[in-house]
Amino acid sequence: MSPPKCQAGSQVDRRVPRASARQGVCGPGDSGTWSDGRLSPGGSNGPFLCGKQTTFEGGMREPAIAWWPGHIPAGQVSRQPGSIMDLFTTSLSLAGLEPPRDRAIDGLDLLPTMLQGRLTDRPIFYYRGNTLMAVTLGQYKAHFWTWTNSWEEFRQGVDFCPGQNVSGVTTHSQEEHTKLPLVFHLGRDPGERYPLSIASTEYLDALRRITPVVRQHQEALVPGQPQLNVCDRAVMNWAPPGCEKLGKCLRPPESVPEKCSWPH
Repeated sequence: MSPPKCQAGSQVDRRVPRASARQGVCGPGDSGTWSDGRLSPGGSNGPFLCGKQTTFEGGMREPAIAWWPGHIPAGQVSRQPGSIMDLFTTSLSLAGLEPPRDRAIDGLDLLPTMLQGRLTDRPIFYYRGNTLMAVTLGQYKAHFWTWTNSWEEFRQGVDFCPGQNVSGVTTHSQEEHTKLPLVFHLGRDPGERYPLSIASTEYLDALRRITPVVRQHQEALVPGQPQLNVCDRAVMNWAPPGCEKLGKCLRPPESVPEKCSWPH
């Protein structure tokens, strides 16, 4: 019996042959839908705030589908928080292999969730570049920084949260909340519109749970060399397959690697 084949993506590739009953398929999304206020939105993020390229729920939360006849019960719905990083650990488990022990592995084995419906209380960390913007733990989400996109872009009509202005939350400047994080209860408020009062017992209790988890994460974090921060026009596809038959191949320019610039 073949284990599930997992691939992240925003849509189903209809060119892939239909899976047989002996195979499994799982498909997580890679981000919330695109919406910048100028073009037609790429879809709906439902009740969630903002969209792709933000660390609000509309930019980060998306569904995943898993299908494996005879193993995954049909029709079940799980509210287990997951991450693309979990695919690595889950794939190892499917193959009967242990994850490496010489380093910290961020991914969680989701097999118990898929096969038995088990839930695991685990944090999800939201990064934008090298900055830890927010974390969820259970039903609570704490924002340490808020930012949608720059005022410069916004004045040009680019809005990552069209029609969803939340004062003090959907900010166009990078606002720091590390001393008093904005905390939301995502069960009652999935749209992140009503931060808990910092004077409330609920806020203090949530922060007591979240603070040591974040501290442990940051102390154990080993910075890596970014693999997606270097841009080089020479590596673009100047000669796609078949171009030589049409005489349309382009000569690649000189390789000049440089740090990418992302205004948002």
